[in-house]
Amino acid sequence: MKIADMNWMQVEAYLQHDDRCILPIGSTEQHAYLSLATDNILSERVSIDAAEPLGIPVFPVVSYGMTPYFQKYPGSVTVRVETYNRLIRDILDSLAEQGFKRILIVNGHGGNIPAMGVYYEWVKEHAGIRVKWHNWWNAPKTWAKVMATDPVASHASWMENFPWNRLAGVTMPDAQHPAANSELMRQMSAAEVRAYLGDGNYAGYYQRPDADMLAIWQVAVEETRALLTDGWA
Repeated sequence: MKIADMNWMQVEAYLQHDDRCILPIGSTEQHAYLSLATDNILSERVSIDAAEPLGIPVFPVVSYGMTPYFQKYPGSVTVRVETYNRLIRDILDSLAEQGFKRILIVNGHGGNIPAMGVYYEWVKEHAGIRVKWHNWWNAPKTWAKVMATDPVASHASWMENFPWNRLAGVTMPDAQHPAANSELMRQMSAAEVRAYLGDGNYAGYYQRPDADMLAIWQVAVEETRALLTDGWA
């Protein structure tokens, strides 16, 4: 269930019998021919699909992340590392104060991974509060399913192309984008990244059959759901 569909009294009642919640985090950034909100759409949806049978509330996705390398792609928005880390810390403080003691962060954006340092630090400072960080797209079972489907896959390629983050009227190229050199890109300015990368696809075809994508999605949902039920210290 979504926090957006609840009032404060319902949340208070929920906390009388359960202390779990999900916080999805994403980014607003270029994804080639896909929605600029791809990371937000996918992290929030996998959270909702995983939590729904368990009745666990899902907070609204944190829609902006760290993506300085895409600043020359219009519509991409980045925040500084310091800003983002403080935001994550403040959100965790609020959730803990209200009584949430088991918090699953579902991350949909690789650029947010540096904030894991804040999460580790925060947990050590809050006895009795459990937090898990879950990069849903490259979690072990989900990533294995992606690789079994097509080993050439990366940012803005087919592996992020699901029915719910495609754009109406946009036709995908029928080609396999050559692999980008990520190590080289780390040395580039944002303008150089755009000139080098082109449309934004890092590697692979732009689209695969929906049957393939829905099979991957099912694995991702089940893997995320398992984190809500198992492994809390």
